Amino acid sequence: MGIDDGDENLWLRRFAPADHAENRLVCFPHAGASAPFFLPMARALAPAVDVLAVQYPGRQDRRAEPCIEDIPTLADHIARALTGSLDRPLSLFGHSMGAVLAFEVARRLQRDHPGQPAHLFVSGRRAPTRLREETHHLLDDEGIIAEIRSRRGPQARAMENPEVREMVLPTLRGDYTAVGRYRYVAGEPLRCPVTALVGDRDREASVEEVRDWEEQASEGDFDFRVFPGGHFYLVKETAGVVSVVSDRLATGTGTGLLR
Repeated sequence: MGIDDGDENLWLRRFAPADHAENRLVCFPHAGASAPFFLPMARALAPAVDVLAVQYPGRQDRRAEPCIEDIPTLADHIARALTGSLDRPLSLFGHSMGAVLAFEVARRLQRDHPGQPAHLFVSGRRAPTRLREETHHLLDDEGIIAEIRSRRGPQARAMENPEVREMVLPTLRGDYTAVGRYRYVAGEPLRCPVTALVGDRDREASVEEVRDWEEQASEGDFDFRVFPGGHFYLVKETAGVVSVVSDRLATGTGTGLLR
C-alpha cells in the first residue's frame, strides 16, 4: 500500500468534533508545522463548524514517512483523502505554504466534485501569480535555523532544543523544497468565494501581493482582510481570524475589499 490509501485518518485530524455542524473547514499548516497548529481555531469554531486539520507526512505520528516535496502531488493526495468529508459544504483555510496547497486542493475539488469547495481562505501567502524565487531549501542547517528565527514564528523557540531541531529540520527542508519548486499553472477562476488575510508587517507576503488573490476568485466573490502583525499574525489574532471565518461561512459570500 502506498502513502495515499484514501484513508482520511492518515491525513486528517479532528480536535473538536462537531458532528452536527452545517459547515466543515479543512486547515492546512505552514511549512514545518503540523495539524495541532490549528487546535485553537478548531476549539473556537466548534460546535458551529466542524474543523479538520491536515497532517502532512514527515511529522509527529507520520514522522517515519518521507515528506512529499511537490505541491501538486501533495494536493492530489489530500483531495482524495477529503472525498469522505464532502457530505456538507466544505471550506479550506491555509496559511503560508498551506495557502498554496489549499488553493491547489480547491482546484481539484472544483474539478471533481461540483459545488465544492464552499469557500477558500488564504493567509500569509502572496497570490500564485506573484512569483518570487524561494531558495530556503538550499540553505545549510544553520541558515534554515536563522531564517526560522527571523520570522519569530511558533517554531523559533523549539529550534533551540537540539533533539527537536534534529527532527524538524528535515521536515522544514522538505516543505521548503515543495514551495520553492511550485509554479502556478493558469486555469479557470474558482467558483467559490475567496478570502485573503495578511499581517500588515509580513515580509514574506506584502499586502499588495496578497490582495492579488482576487485574480483567482469569481467577480464579486473576493474579501480581503489586513491584521496587525508579521508573517505569523494569526497566532495573536486568532479571535479576529475566527470572526472572519465565522462571518464568511455564515453568509456564504464575499463582501468586497475590507480592511
